[in-house]
Amino acid sequence: MTAGDGSVTPRELLITGAHELGLDLSSEQVNSLFRLLTELSKWNRKINLTAIRNERDMIIKHVLDSLSYVKGFNPSPGLRLIDLGSGAGFPAIPMKIILPDISVTLVESVKKKASFLRHVIRTLALTDVEVLDKRTEELSDSHLAAYDVVTARAFASMNLALATGRPFLKPGKHAVLSRGPEETISGQELAGVGFVLKNRLELTLPHSDYRRVIWILERTA
Repeated sequence: MTAGDGSVTPRELLITGAHELGLDLSSEQVNSLFRLLTELSKWNRKINLTAIRNERDMIIKHVLDSLSYVKGFNPSPGLRLIDLGSGAGFPAIPMKIILPDISVTLVESVKKKASFLRHVIRTLALTDVEVLDKRTEELSDSHLAAYDVVTARAFASMNLALATGRPFLKPGKHAVLSRGPEETISGQELAGVGFVLKNRLELTLPHSDYRRVIWILERTA
């Protein structure tokens, strides 16, 4: 496959795109991110993991979009992140690839998608990653107030994502959501689901006109 632009190779697209996001990737990390996309393309022929099939779009709308979440938190060693509705592993697996010292829990109730996640974790030899093939309401009490960051890319609304993710966050820790520029949420709505706004970062994904807003929201006590 090609990236759809004869002047830029897929590898250059990823490396320069990550650099625009403030991230300098090692050769090993680049190789792992492309291995993720290769496995995704293979599995996508059997089960519906993504509607995006063009390699250039996969790099931008899956990988670079996932890496943009890193702007929303301080990735200190030992940080615990939980990703709700993980699907094909975005944003959590690309983040884990470039931030090997964080701990990641992927929650995906669809068994076939969870199988793909486990396969990718084994293939990429990722450590300190857990896949839970359960609905969020089925998770054990050991996951409550246990995490520093919650992400939820697949949820239809910010309200639902925040209400679902709040029980898993430690008080004072953060939900990081990437949404389209048209979506907003009021302070009153945030208070209703137990959050306050800490920051809102507007960006355009590199090599595209794909606009995103990173919301950093703090769980109140």
